[in-house]
Amino acid sequence: MNLNSNIATSLNPSPCLPLLSPPTCPSSSPSSLVSSLKTSKTLRDLHQLHALAIKTGLFGDPLVAAEVLRSSVLSEHRDLRYGRRVFDQMPEPNCFSWNTLIRAYSESDGGHPSESLLLFSRMLLCETARPNRYTFPSVLKACARAEAIREGKQVHGQVIKLGWDDDAFVLTNSVRMYACCGFMEDARKLVEKSSLSPESESSVVLHNIVIDGYFRLGMVEEARQVFDRMANKSVISWNGMISKFAQTGHFKEAICVFRKMQLEGVKHNYVTLVSVLPAISRLGALELGEWVHAYAEKNVVEVDDVLGSALVDMYSKCGNIDKAVQVFEGLPKRNPITWSAMIGGLALHGRASEALDYFQRMEKAGVVPSDVVFIGVLNACSHAGLVDEGRSYFNRMVNVYRLSPRIEHYGCIVDMLGRAGLLEEAEELVVNMPVKPDDVIYKAFLAACKKHGDVEIGMRAAKCLMELVSHHGDSYVLLSNLFASLGEWDTVAKLRLTMRELEVRKDPGCSWITIDGMIHEFVVEDYTHPRTKEIYLMLEEMAVKLQEAGYVPDTAQVLLNIEEEKKESTLFYHSEKIAIAFGLISTSSGTTLHIVKNLRICGDCHSSIKLISKVYGRRIIVRDRSRFHHFEDGICSCNDYW
Repeated sequence: MNLNSNIATSLNPSPCLPLLSPPTCPSSSPSSLVSSLKTSKTLRDLHQLHALAIKTGLFGDPLVAAEVLRSSVLSEHRDLRYGRRVFDQMPEPNCFSWNTLIRAYSESDGGHPSESLLLFSRMLLCETARPNRYTFPSVLKACARAEAIREGKQVHGQVIKLGWDDDAFVLTNSVRMYACCGFMEDARKLVEKSSLSPESESSVVLHNIVIDGYFRLGMVEEARQVFDRMANKSVISWNGMISKFAQTGHFKEAICVFRKMQLEGVKHNYVTLVSVLPAISRLGALELGEWVHAYAEKNVVEVDDVLGSALVDMYSKCGNIDKAVQVFEGLPKRNPITWSAMIGGLALHGRASEALDYFQRMEKAGVVPSDVVFIGVLNACSHAGLVDEGRSYFNRMVNVYRLSPRIEHYGCIVDMLGRAGLLEEAEELVVNMPVKPDDVIYKAFLAACKKHGDVEIGMRAAKCLMELVSHHGDSYVLLSNLFASLGEWDTVAKLRLTMRELEVRKDPGCSWITIDGMIHEFVVEDYTHPRTKEIYLMLEEMAVKLQEAGYVPDTAQVLLNIEEEKKESTLFYHSEKIAIAFGLISTSSGTTLHIVKNLRICGDCHSSIKLISKVYGRRIIVRDRSRFHHFEDGICSCNDYW
């Protein structure tokens, strides 16, 4: 777009209402009419006042005409089409009127940013109204929304030409325009060259915009560097970093920023707590989650349905499902998200009957369940082997609540059927489902084939999975594990050779445990921890005590063609066992250990941890990729169905 070209002919104004000039009504004056327009509540009121302005000749007053326009396009009852007709009947709109309509187009939800730019082009050619400091923010916002960098640079050129580049509001929108268009170098240079004091509120806002722009592009390290260099950080800056880290999957970083915020004495607010709780949930950092909850209560932060949902979710995912229930029951108000968090949490802990009871309570309370609630319900049925109930709830979702099943719902049903050994029915569903199966469904199905030893169906599932994600490590690992469990080592070797040739990598097993607020992360055969020597001495002690208790290593879980003795050794250095060993040497007797694992727990680890809980008299809670396992006195809450 050439901003200096005459494009007025392309904007065919709508036919104007005739301007009438009868004698002025004695009861009307420009000031009283403007006051009435400002307090008008409906479009009908506005139309009547507009008609009165025309009838009395007051529409010719620039202030009255401008207020009619403003009420048309920027009030609660905005009508852009009507406002445009008002604007087009003005013989000589003043600067305020131009700015009003440009702003309205830039802020509207109807996708009209280009209209702002066209109006701005016309304004540049207008001799009676020149752009001012209130014009450019709206035009730059329109460029940002349309990601129109070419036009944005031209507008920025006009800003510099007319001398508005030092205006804080204009500068803010210039930086935001470059950031939204992905031109971070330009955005950063504007901030660095600005004459604003680094300590000023405006400077803080600019840095927050740049940080957000870097996160948009996935440039996390660059965002962190900008944040670290900020001379003055507002609570909004801290909250933004925590929130963005959590949203992009950098959960440890989110918690690190939260801790740094604590150390620097910055007071947390409602948004801080809501932002950090999802990161705490994902890492299973129960101690920190409890601190957040206590902070909210001590500082009288209202635990409404939003914060309440986050707390219920946190306690559920950090292993304290009873506390999650307590928080839920104490909430003064509940929304579908709160119910979903509670039902999903109970399902995650294998408490299927309670999850279904809460669903019935939700219905009795008159809350219409969302499709997310049904994911929790179906997960509960899957983890408990309630196949008939799962089918019934799926049909209820479709036929009673008229919800369209998403791929996640089909995934739950496939997983439920697969766990129950109904592989043919699961395969039929995968083949005939109305949405295209994704890799998650095929992986769950293939895992079920391995569990039940069905190579024929497993091969068909594996073929589909390979076609879908040919370079995904998990696909090859699942298939090789299937053959390894059957002892077909030649096939396993060929698959692993293919993985090397294609440079396919599998996700490494990783477990973490939180001790005294610090998150400690371990991988298989990990020797990097400062207390490695003590950890491995404890692992040796655990091995001896388990053997004395009758433990026999399940070497079938070692899917490698190596000697039996080496297999037994390999089993004892899985990441979850290392985390448990560290927990045993770092906590007092009787302390519950909370472990989080990124993959599904293997059968040998499951058997071992049951015994460890009995031998050491510890309650051990493990959250793997699919559910929680509560180990106590040699028994697991899943009843060995997982």
